[in-house]
Amino acid sequence: MRLTTKGRYAVTAVLDLALHQDNGPVSLAAISERQDISLSYLEQLFAKLRRNKIVSSTRGPGGGYKLTNSVDEVSVSDIILAVDESCKVVDCGDSAGCHDGAYQCLTHDLWQELSNEIRSFLDGITLSEIMAQKTVSEVKARQEVKLRQDEAISV
Repeated sequence: MRLTTKGRYAVTAVLDLALHQDNGPVSLAAISERQDISLSYLEQLFAKLRRNKIVSSTRGPGGGYKLTNSVDEVSVSDIILAVDESCKVVDCGDSAGCHDGAYQCLTHDLWQELSNEIRSFLDGITLSEIMAQKTVSEVKARQEVKLRQDEAISV
């Protein structure tokens, strides 16, 4: 699968948003601090996520982002595709061919099938399923403790 930093960061950021949106819109600065992702990079990602209706934004004091749909309705592949990533294993075209469209490589069908399996797998995983994992709640708790400690040190 050709999943780059962009796709991984998008999934991480949207998961963070889902974990924290119960108290209102979540700022990108808060996500940036918790997940150690550049604020300017998050701004680029969230512009695409907003255009593709994964998130919506609220302006002004107390503004930020929230999911457009429930955590049960947002799949990992929705997020990845919204930021222009693909679920393809190789650069082979879907049906055209591998070598500048001239012909298919020997393993084209194998890689295409793997790409389909990955896409199907990611289609079947929702944010709510990830949020229910014990390790996710442990990481969330650890991040919150670290932020409180950092705030105490800076005061």
